[in-house]
Amino acid sequence: MSQLTSILEKARDDRQFSGAAYVTGSAHEIFETGALGSTAWDEGADVSLDTIWDIASLTKPIVAVQIMILAQSGHLKLTDQISKFLPDYRDSDKAGITLQQLLTHSSGIPGQQPLYKTAATRQELLDAVRGLPLRSAPGSAVEYTSQGFMIVGQILEAVAGQSLDVVLADGVLADLGMRSTEFCPATDKQPRIAATERCPWRGRLVKGSVHDENAEVLGGVAGHAGLFSTAGDLTRLAQAVLGGGQLAGRRVLDPGLVTDMARPRTDHLNLRRCLGWQGADRTGCPVGSSVSPGSYGHTGFTGTSVWIDPERQLFTVLLTNAVHPKRRPDGLRELRQEFHDAVCAG
Repeated sequence: MSQLTSILEKARDDRQFSGAAYVTGSAHEIFETGALGSTAWDEGADVSLDTIWDIASLTKPIVAVQIMILAQSGHLKLTDQISKFLPDYRDSDKAGITLQQLLTHSSGIPGQQPLYKTAATRQELLDAVRGLPLRSAPGSAVEYTSQGFMIVGQILEAVAGQSLDVVLADGVLADLGMRSTEFCPATDKQPRIAATERCPWRGRLVKGSVHDENAEVLGGVAGHAGLFSTAGDLTRLAQAVLGGGQLAGRRVLDPGLVTDMARPRTDHLNLRRCLGWQGADRTGCPVGSSVSPGSYGHTGFTGTSVWIDPERQLFTVLLTNAVHPKRRPDGLRELRQEFHDAVCAG
C-alpha cells in the first residue's frame, strides 16, 4: 500500500469519509492514482476513479476560466462593473464592484450567508444577495464569499444569453473534454455518485443533488457551487493549467489566460487570491506549508480539492465525501495538509 493510500485508509477508519479518490502527476504524466472505500457508509458502491463527486466550491475556478475565455474574446473586461451586466444592481451599493474584485473575493460582499433559510425561490435568493450590506469597501480586503460568485454566474448568463449550465457545457467543459462534469446529474448516474450530508433542512441523505443549500434554492446551477465531477475530469483541468494551456499535445486554453489567472492579485491585502484560484498564503494555506509559495488551487466544502504547483511541476487532485453523513468533518484540514505533505515529499 502506498503512503498516500495509507493516509486515506487511516482517515476512513476514523470515519472522516466513506470514500476517496486521488491523482497526482505533472502536465504530461500521471504519478499515482488511488481509490478506496464506498460512495456511502453501509450501502454504497466501491469508489473508483469514475466515481462522481459533488465538488462544491471547485465550481468557482471552472466558472472563472469561462469568464477569462469571454474576456479574451472581447465580450467583457476584468475592469467591467456589475452594473454593466445586471441592471438590477445599478442603484445598489454593489454597482461599482468589478469582475476582478468578484473573482478575487475582494468585493466586500460578505460570505457564509445562509440565505436559503429565508429565500424560498431562485429569484428571492438572488434578491437577497443584491440586498446584502457590504462588509468592507470594494478592493480593501479579501473575504471568501460564495455570494460574490453567485453574481459571477449571473454575469456569465447575461453575457452569453444562456443558462450557466449550458454556458459551461459548451465552453470550458467542452474545451477541456470534461465530459463527466455537469450540474444536476441524471438519475441513471446515481450509483456512481458519492453521498454527502444527511441534511436536517431537507430531511434526507443528499446524494446526486447539490449539497450547498443556497445552490439548491438556485436550482442546483450556480456560480459558486453545484458542479459534479470525477477524478479524471479534474485531472484534465489540472494538467491543462499546469501545462500552460496544453493538454496531451493540444492547446485547449490560451497560455495567456492560464498565466493571468495564476498571478496573485491581492498580496497588498490580507490573503492571497488569484483569479478564481486561491494562492498559497504565507500562513494558513489549506493544503499545508510544503507546497511551493507560487502554487495555487481550490478546495471544496464537501472534501474536495485541486492544487497546482508549477515550481514542482506537480498537481494533486483529492476527492472525498467528508460531509457524509455529518456536516462538519473532523480533521479535514489536517488530512489535506498531511496528504499534500506526503505528495510533496515524493
